[in-house]
Amino acid sequence: MPDSTVPEALTGDDLETWAALATVLEWLPAALDTQLQRDAEVTYFEYGVLYALAEAPEHTLRMSVLASYANSSLSRLSRAASRLEAKGWLERTTDPTDGRYTRATLTEAGLRKVGEATPGHVATVHRLVLDPLTKAQARQLREISRRITRSIRDEDGWHPATVPPAG
Repeated sequence: MPDSTVPEALTGDDLETWAALATVLEWLPAALDTQLQRDAEVTYFEYGVLYALAEAPEHTLRMSVLASYANSSLSRLSRAASRLEAKGWLERTTDPTDGRYTRATLTEAGLRKVGEATPGHVATVHRLVLDPLTKAQARQLREISRRITRSIRDEDGWHPATVPPAG
């Protein structure tokens, strides 16, 4: 039996809110991808992989952890890792503590690539997302995004290592 408290269609403010968010979800990744490909010859997905490794201890993560951070299947991540390995930016090795796992490690060339790509990416994030907002709106966006993320799944996504714990 259908839940009678849930409307059958989005209308009014609900539709306007959803349409605004859906547009951001469609347009923002493409805009970030365009800038990174043009300026750094990496996709947005590849940059995320490289950046997560740059921030990880010893620039190394298990592929399964990296896939979780990237909201990616291991298959998709493996294809991206192969492209990054071919460019000399990433190396994959068997995890010495448990041979069932593969680890990805950022190379020195990969670390340089992250350093080259980051300024343009940061400028684009500021221009498209942060600069149009007040500080209060940015805090609201952060909290709203976290609430939506928690409603999608219980596990935490990637968090910057440089952010101190809340409290």
